[in-house]
Amino acid sequence: MSKQHGEVSKFLSYVLRHEPQAIGLTLDLEGWADIDSLIACAQQSGRSLDVALIRNIVDSNDKKRFALSEDGRRIRAVQGHSTDTVALQHEPLQPPEFLHHGTAARFLDSIMAQGLRPGERHHVHLSADISTATAVGKRYGTPVVLRIDALRMHRQGFVFFQADIGVWLTERVPAEFLSA
Repeated sequence: MSKQHGEVSKFLSYVLRHEPQAIGLTLDLEGWADIDSLIACAQQSGRSLDVALIRNIVDSNDKKRFALSEDGRRIRAVQGHSTDTVALQHEPLQPPEFLHHGTAARFLDSIMAQGLRPGERHHVHLSADISTATAVGKRYGTPVVLRIDALRMHRQGFVFFQADIGVWLTERVPAEFLSA
């Protein structure tokens, strides 16, 4: 990924996940933004985008962070929204027996005491495999992978969803369902 693509991808993540109003952009409840509006708002904020660049970033993003609508006229972030204006609708699913969460070792004591909370996001993000959780944990320091007893949680009434890119989502994970 070129430096320009990296910068534009970060910009898109920022406005499509967290602060659309920072450039005067409006997202619908499912997080969709009109691409022409995105380009115009970005231009007014001093950033030059075009349809070809946006499509290239969507297509080449290895983490599949963005999606285009079927007609190609709208874009959204697939997950990780912290803005209150977006409420993605996912169908509840039964999770596998165990899911995993990657974090940094320095957060372990607090998490084991308080459980996992979504923080600024709408949901706690979990993965089905240890390697993905380890990669996430490395972003924050020395990685630790927590195992979540997801099926037991589900049987006790906790709701799980799966985002388009395979990430598992739930509102919180109480400490009793965690092991390091």
